Amino acid sequence: MHNFTSKYILNWNAFLQLKALQTKNKHLFKFYQKGTYHEDTKLSDIKFVALDFETTGLDPVKNSIISIGLVPFDLQRIYCRDAKKWYINPEDNLKENSIIIHGITHSDLQGAPDLFSILGSLLEELAGKVVVVHYRRIERDFFDLNLRAQVEEGIIFPVIDTMQIEANIQKDQTHGFLNWLKGYPISSIRLANSRLRYNLPAYSPHDALTDAIATAELLQAQIKHHFSSDAAIKELWL
Repeated sequence: MHNFTSKYILNWNAFLQLKALQTKNKHLFKFYQKGTYHEDTKLSDIKFVALDFETTGLDPVKNSIISIGLVPFDLQRIYCRDAKKWYINPEDNLKENSIIIHGITHSDLQGAPDLFSILGSLLEELAGKVVVVHYRRIERDFFDLNLRAQVEEGIIFPVIDTMQIEANIQKDQTHGFLNWLKGYPISSIRLANSRLRYNLPAYSPHDALTDAIATAELLQAQIKHHFSSDAAIKELWL
């Protein structure tokens, strides 16, 4: 079994309760007040929600969220009937190169709400669950900085990063002198490539909801192959 406990030791539940006392935003207050699981809660007892953002670029300081997809799940099921997707009116101009990547056009965003308008609905879906992402720098940094631009207050919460899990697995597999002599290759940890290693089906990338579902499936596979369902959530969240 792998142990990927975060080096950043933090009592997330206590931290979120403190944030509830500090926030001035009613949506953030309800979100933080809901708290999260005790760090020793078994993975089998956790309600997860996979989250994915599509953005106008890769710099959270200059770029904006334009699409959000999420789907709740546990280790046994993915609840696609309860999945949600929003288009978001970006703060910056939609870049032509980002249109090529995710296929979202100006017409798709016509009449779309801004992030603040859907904040209550979005946080209601995330509250009390453990958020799962593939590459936390996108969802964590964009959510925090895009929110600061609108309400002058950011957001922080624990996440499980399936990209980080896969990076740690690849590091374990290539570690050691014998593996170095054999030239053991370091495989890609992009979402699609990571899924292939677990024989998961190929999906069209760069759609927020599709990528959220793909991330949920990937975590289920990672836990099945590399962890125990009795492992504590503190082994995975960051």
